[in-house]
Amino acid sequence: MLRVVLVLVLLVFCVLLIRQANSHEESGEWSCELDSEIRVQAEYGPGLITLDGHADDWKDMDGFEFSLLPALDPDAENEYRGGKMTVKALHDGRDVFFMVQVDGDYAYSKGDNNKCPSVALMFQIGEDATYHSMGGCKEGFDSCTNKTCKGHEVDILHFSIGNAIPGRLYGGNPIDNRVGNGGDRFGHLVDLYAWNPHCRYLDGIGSSANDSSGQNDWKGAWWHSSFNVHSGFVEEDSPYASDGQKGTFYFEFSRPLRTMDRLQQDVQFTIGGSSKMSVAFWYPVDGKPWHGSGHYSVSCDWVPLDISLGSSVLTMARPRSSVSAASVFALLLSVISLCASVFIGYWVVKPQTVQFTPMENL
Repeated sequence: MLRVVLVLVLLVFCVLLIRQANSHEESGEWSCELDSEIRVQAEYGPGLITLDGHADDWKDMDGFEFSLLPALDPDAENEYRGGKMTVKALHDGRDVFFMVQVDGDYAYSKGDNNKCPSVALMFQIGEDATYHSMGGCKEGFDSCTNKTCKGHEVDILHFSIGNAIPGRLYGGNPIDNRVGNGGDRFGHLVDLYAWNPHCRYLDGIGSSANDSSGQNDWKGAWWHSSFNVHSGFVEEDSPYASDGQKGTFYFEFSRPLRTMDRLQQDVQFTIGGSSKMSVAFWYPVDGKPWHGSGHYSVSCDWVPLDISLGSSVLTMARPRSSVSAASVFALLLSVISLCASVFIGYWVVKPQTVQFTPMENL
């Protein structure tokens, strides 16, 4: 009898373990309820942005404010405690610009990217590319190729600032672009593409072969509002400020709307068109190094990015085509001068007639 009771107890215990294990597994497809009002608008504004990491150029431009939730488990209880992220965008007809503002205490450890804040932008390239699982290709590391994962391509910019001087420009440079890939050996502002988290490469580098036409088309800089130096930092100034100071991180980026990519590794923006994007943020919470999958995200799905047609071009052209008061006065004076000249010329060349007087009147 005791043996039977023990067997029953063991069976119940095993059932409970199985249920507990199943409760921690993902069930069904990835689902997300996205607010229809969420979108990033890239307005047209030529000659407005200096790419230096400073936010002064952007103060009059609207952006969208996001709460940052863990990307793998978007639970409000685990929201990033430092504050919100604001994303702004602009284009000048040739390049597109992004400003990513994140509230957060200053944290910097030279040479250790995982103890510094980091940010990434991700864009849909292939029509089947999903936000979840970084493109969503089902192939594994050994089988993902541009053929087996065709249509699942995403474009990624990743900026880790551990070796980047605030206010200095990083990203595409002649040395790395000459090699033919999307790397950045100076500041780790890199240009990547991916099909899923396990199949992620620098532009120009593939799972089976490399292509020397790959380039890093991005440029960018970073800053923090606690800095009291605006004339420029050098590497010897590191860590540039004291850890723990309240403020805001600024990450500023630019890239041509269209690139020379022929490998389906860059998103191509179209004026008047719409793309899909997301933004990720890593932060060393409580001074602990972050890990690759431990990032926060602005949304649980793609966020629409609209590239404005640039109606402001017409607005700016109108004052140029309008006639100023000085122009009207000058034209009127010219007409008067012309009339006077014609009148005087007529009297000069007009035949002089002498009135006839009869002889008897002399």
